[in-house]
Amino acid sequence: MVMQGGKKNLARRIVYGALDALAEKNPGANPVEVLQRAVDNAKPRIETKARRVGGATYQVPLEVPADRQTSLALRWIVGFADDRKGLPMKEALAAEFMEAYQGQGNAIRKRDDVHKMAQANKAFAHFRW
Repeated sequence: MVMQGGKKNLARRIVYGALDALAEKNPGANPVEVLQRAVDNAKPRIETKARRVGGATYQVPLEVPADRQTSLALRWIVGFADDRKGLPMKEALAAEFMEAYQGQGNAIRKRDDVHKMAQANKAFAHFRW
């Protein structure tokens, strides 16, 4: 998810640098476990999809498949880390992992917004297909 333009070596340095930064900040914690927990915390369980019924478009809440949950969580974490200006990407990624691990930060807020949207449109759940 970090790689842009096929630059695998640069992406590898960023990710491993972020894991090293996590290890420095939390000497007792395993950085891979922190990463796994951060992704688990940022996973959306339910989302909305647009569905046209009789000329009207409804936001229908649907459960998210497991592979899409992981993909969305990683996309949000990397995207919000990239939005942090003034920091090297590996430090921004480490900070975003740490915040998601603690249950706060932008990726968690995004997940909560997706859940709120699905909750607000629960009345249209009967349009599922």
